[in-house]
Amino acid sequence: MRAWTVVLTGATGFIGSAVLRRLAGRTGPDGRPVRVRALSRGAVVAAPGGGTVEHVRADITEPGSLADAFRGADALVHAVSYVGADEERCAAVNLRGTGAVMAAARAAGIPRIVHVSTAAVYGAGPHRGIDVDGVEAAPVSPASRTRLAAEAPAAAAGALVLRPHLVLGAGDRWVVPALGELARRVPPEWLGGRGLQSLVDVGDLARLVGAAATARTPVRGLHHAAHPEPVSTGRLRAALSAHGLVAPARGSADWEECRALLARSRGRYGERQLELLALDHSYLSERVWDVLGTDPGPGPLARLDEAAAWYRNAAAAEVRERG
Repeated sequence: MRAWTVVLTGATGFIGSAVLRRLAGRTGPDGRPVRVRALSRGAVVAAPGGGTVEHVRADITEPGSLADAFRGADALVHAVSYVGADEERCAAVNLRGTGAVMAAARAAGIPRIVHVSTAAVYGAGPHRGIDVDGVEAAPVSPASRTRLAAEAPAAAAGALVLRPHLVLGAGDRWVVPALGELARRVPPEWLGGRGLQSLVDVGDLARLVGAAATARTPVRGLHHAAHPEPVSTGRLRAALSAHGLVAPARGSADWEECRALLARSRGRYGERQLELLALDHSYLSERVWDVLGTDPGPGPLARLDEAAAWYRNAAAAEVRERG
């Protein structure tokens, strides 16, 4: 029996690796075993899991390397992104690379395409209870500008385009680390902890992506991809504090007081990150779970028990690296 084949880009990244773990060894809607064809720019490595994962050398910035990898696939999950400040790299990976991936998928006739974008395309906010395109996109960085532009070729290829906001869980290198640093530099509760955030655990996001990649009928369109219940910044900070991951809040401060406290110290994260984590950034996200018939789970705070050890180990490793 031919396997249900899913091409996966970004398989070594935060979201892509979670999708890989979710899909490997599963079955498709017709009972066929799922085989993940994981694309990598590096050397091909042995396939784990009894051959349920096939590692293929291909580079999305080299369109000629893609055709063979896409041939005969049932689904594509495109989870590659570059989020640095290099504008040319952003354009090469996020925009032209996505265009090449979608062209290869169309040429191969792949019916199910999932493209992972970001709610950062909306810009600074505050946003509370925003539906898809409920506000005009206003990206503020090269990464978010090119990721917004990349949604066009994905939509033209018939993709399901997902816009997650803050993604938590093992592998998260910015949300919880940023909260930890900013909580040290701005100790009071930011705006009384009232800011509402759309969050999703990376494992739950992977379940959603996996459901789309193995759906009997292809699902298309643009959707937010977060847990349906937003979480206040105060609740998030308190939950992380309970796990020893960030400092507990001391007192409360309004926005101008928060900005002033932040300006008194230097660090990796700045006002943009504080703004993202303190102000409202909540996006209506129920629809995609309903469309795919997938339970969103208990929510990202309930998943912290599973991820806390990883966060602590990652923080300790960073301290050791700094000497």
